[in-house]
Amino acid sequence: MLSIFRRLMKNDQGATAVEYTLITSLIAVAAIASIRSVTDKVSHILGAAALN
Repeated sequence: MLSIFRRLMKNDQGATAVEYTLITSLIAVAAIASIRSVTDKVSHILGAAALN
């Protein structure tokens, strides 16, 4: 039983996967926010151009 516990404590692959998932999630949220901002600005510019 103790050897299983020691082996689990040495295994850090799960922690690495969680870290990569968190980083990827943060990048995705930032990308979505920037795309929404750009979309709103482009829509406003095209709407103003259509009125002229």
